[in-house]
Amino acid sequence: MHIYQLGNISDKKEALRSLGVESGGIAIMAKKMELVCFYIKDLKTPAANILKQDALSIGADLAVPGGVITCEKPSYNCILIGTKKHMEILSRKELAQPFGLKQLATELKSFLKTEDFPLQLMGVINVNEDSFFEGSRFVAKDAVTQIEKMIEEGAGIVDVGGVSSRPGAEPVSQSEELARIKPICDMVLEQKLFKKAVFSIDSYTPSVVEYALKSGFMLINDITGASNNAIIELAVKYRAKLCIMHMQGLPQSMQKDPVYGNVMVEMDQFFEARIAKCEALGLRKENIILDVGIGFGKTLEHNIILVKNLVHFKHFGCEILIGASRKSMIDKIIASPTEERLPGTLAIHIKAVENGANIVRCHDVAEHRQALAVLEALK
Repeated sequence: MHIYQLGNISDKKEALRSLGVESGGIAIMAKKMELVCFYIKDLKTPAANILKQDALSIGADLAVPGGVITCEKPSYNCILIGTKKHMEILSRKELAQPFGLKQLATELKSFLKTEDFPLQLMGVINVNEDSFFEGSRFVAKDAVTQIEKMIEEGAGIVDVGGVSSRPGAEPVSQSEELARIKPICDMVLEQKLFKKAVFSIDSYTPSVVEYALKSGFMLINDITGASNNAIIELAVKYRAKLCIMHMQGLPQSMQKDPVYGNVMVEMDQFFEARIAKCEALGLRKENIILDVGIGFGKTLEHNIILVKNLVHFKHFGCEILIGASRKSMIDKIIASPTEERLPGTLAIHIKAVENGANIVRCHDVAEHRQALAVLEALK
C-alpha cells in the first residue's frame, strides 16, 4: 500500500468518476471534498453562539473572538468553516433560528447555487493616443489588422475604446470619442467581423454606445457601472450584454487616497444595487457581467483582497470579468515598467480564473491563451 497527499482537485466529480465511484455517490462525496470559508461581518452575539454549536454538531466550525461566549459585545465578526455539505445542512438548519440566522441561511443558499460559465479571452483595442499601455493603441486599418490577429490568437471578445480611463486621464468630448471609434465600427460592420467574435464597446457615452451597437457590437463595457439609465436602456433595446464595473470616484481623481470601510462588503452592496436597477429597467441577469474594477479607486491592498476573494461575487449568478492587464498594482508589488508587466499580469489573471473569473480582459491574447490552456490541463 502507498499513500500520497492530493493537491487541489478542481473537477471533483470527474476525479470520483474516474475512480469508479457509483453515480449516486459522486454528487454527495464531491460536496464533502470542498472546504469553504465565509467571513460574517457583525453577527449578533446570540446568533454567533447558536451557529457555533450548530456548526460543531455537524463537524464544521465557527471561528469567533474570545468575548463571544460571555456576550461582551452585541455583535462580532466571525469565519464559518466547513465543507459544501456542511453549508447545505446549515442553510437548512438555521432557517428556524432567531437573531438574523434565517437571513444568513438564505444567503448561504445563494452561495451554494453558483453557475459556471465558459472561459473567454477579451482582447483590448484602444483607439486613442493616451492609453497607459502603448502596445494597445491603434487607429483605423491598423486596428482591424490587430483585431483579426487577436481573434486568430484566441480572443472570443474584442473590446474597443476611444477614451483612456487610466488614472488622471482627461475627459474627451462626445464628438471626439465618436470620431475615434467610428472608422473601427464601420469596418467591423462592413467586413462582418462581428461574426468572428463578440465586439465590446468600452464607453459610457450613449451616442457612442448606440453607434457601436448599430455596427454589430453586442457588449457594453461601462466603467461607470450602469450609473446612467440610458446605457442600460440601450443594452435592453439591442439585446446586448452590459458589463458593470465598480469605480470609486472618477479617472481624474480615483487613485487619490481611495478608502473603504470593508471593500468586499461595499462592493457586494454596489453590485446588488446595480443589478436590481438593471433588472428593473428590463435587462435580464444573464446579460449582466460584473467587473470589480482593479485599479479603479483601489489601493494595492484593495486589489489583492478582491482577486483573492473573487469567488464571493459568483453568488450573484452573473459572469465575472477580470482586467488587471499590465496595471500599476504589479509595479507596486515589484518595480517594473508597463512593457515588462506581462508575467505579473499572467499571475494575477490565473489566480482570478481559479477564483471564479470567466472573462479575462488582456492586451496579450496569445500568451494568455497558452497560460490558461496549461492551467486547464493542470486542473
